[in-house]
Amino acid sequence: MNYIVLGRFQPLHNGHVFLIESALEMAGDDDKVVVAIGSASCLMEPKNPWTGAERKQMIEAWSEQVEVVLIDDINDPPNWVEHATKVHGKGVLVTSDRQTAELYRESNWEVVEVDLDNRENFEGWRIRQTAKMLSTVDDFDAVREVLSSSLPSKVIEWLIENDALFRLSTFQTGVYAG
Repeated sequence: MNYIVLGRFQPLHNGHVFLIESALEMAGDDDKVVVAIGSASCLMEPKNPWTGAERKQMIEAWSEQVEVVLIDDINDPPNWVEHATKVHGKGVLVTSDRQTAELYRESNWEVVEVDLDNRENFEGWRIRQTAKMLSTVDDFDAVREVLSSSLPSKVIEWLIENDALFRLSTFQTGVYAG
């Protein structure tokens, strides 16, 4: 059985980690957890600052226990599940997102909804805005300290080692929700 955790992972944050760890707890010895990265080929912009390949590297830096797949966006919600299933395979969707849960249920999927405490603290746009404020800070210990409440330490290290925070400073100003 596959347990699927779907997201954009811009970047992988502690809310995602909670979902993935929940899926790992559900999975038996013969099961696998598939982390499916959506919008894998989107153009880089404030809402999507990291490529699909970079997001895959972040997740793989955090855990070797999961299989990571990339799903191109088709901007067609009614056909999304069929499209995504070709990449992540059939199984059980593990999510905290009601819209995604409904979309998969409508396609006759088994869905496990996981309650995420303090979900508002784990919204990607908030984390990206915080990271943007830190993107030109040369004190990496300070960067680690601030981001540690939102991101796993291995992801923070990946962002620092790959100079992947700086690009956030190159995007136009403004808050981008969503």
